[in-house]
Amino acid sequence: MNTRNLIRTALAEDVGSGDITTDTIVPEGLKVKARIVAGETGVVCGLPLAREVFTVFDPEMEVKILLNEGDKIKKGTVLLKLKGSARTVLTCERLALNLLQMLSGIATLTSQYAKKTRRYGVTLLDTRKTTPGLRDIEKYAVTVGGGQNHRAGLYDGTLIKDNHIKIAGSIANAVNAVKVKYPGELIEVEAQNLKEVEEALAANIDVIMLDNMSIKDMKKAVRLVNKSCRLEISGGVNLKTVEKFAKLGVDYISVGALTHSAKSLDLSLDIM
Repeated sequence: MNTRNLIRTALAEDVGSGDITTDTIVPEGLKVKARIVAGETGVVCGLPLAREVFTVFDPEMEVKILLNEGDKIKKGTVLLKLKGSARTVLTCERLALNLLQMLSGIATLTSQYAKKTRRYGVTLLDTRKTTPGLRDIEKYAVTVGGGQNHRAGLYDGTLIKDNHIKIAGSIANAVNAVKVKYPGELIEVEAQNLKEVEEALAANIDVIMLDNMSIKDMKKAVRLVNKSCRLEISGGVNLKTVEKFAKLGVDYISVGALTHSAKSLDLSLDIM
């Protein structure tokens, strides 16, 4: 994962022609030590990116990472230490924290879902509901937290959804169109009711996504499919419901909230 271009773009956005406040107040040659500290319990993610923020801006900056990606942290845990230009520390502080807090938040939330699903042999998946331009690192944070990645993008797999089916006229028509143009391609079909589950099953596809279906109908779908293809649950999944869904005997549960609703982890940078 090449993050240098992302970091350069983010630094240009934030710093622009220069940090007016810091460059005015802080002497140019002043050296300091600093550290990034956890303000709450969670799972850490993004340490290499945080280091890159400082070193891309200032190659002479010394950054020591103290933990591994995916380590559990608690309030007061020191994540990394810095030594070098005071100007660099203050100018890069916000961007480094933004990335570290966001990615640690995603990893933390993912770990909470994974804890409730892994005992049932269900694979926890993310979605394409990511921040534009940040998908790679957000999906990386999901893997650090114990989840797996669904499609990286529209180019990376076939998922036939309700509007595709409306335009094609039927699930069979949509599936056949894909099979003709992309023979051998894994095909997933979204089903919103049991009739569509039957149609998808008859089309001989790889994965059926049970989209916003009731528990009662999902149970029927599991019996109907009877392991002849893989099943994914999507919609209505949260920390209160995910274990109930995992018990149904499906293969995957996809959760958009992992990336679009994760709360940033509380972290701070302190000059020592």
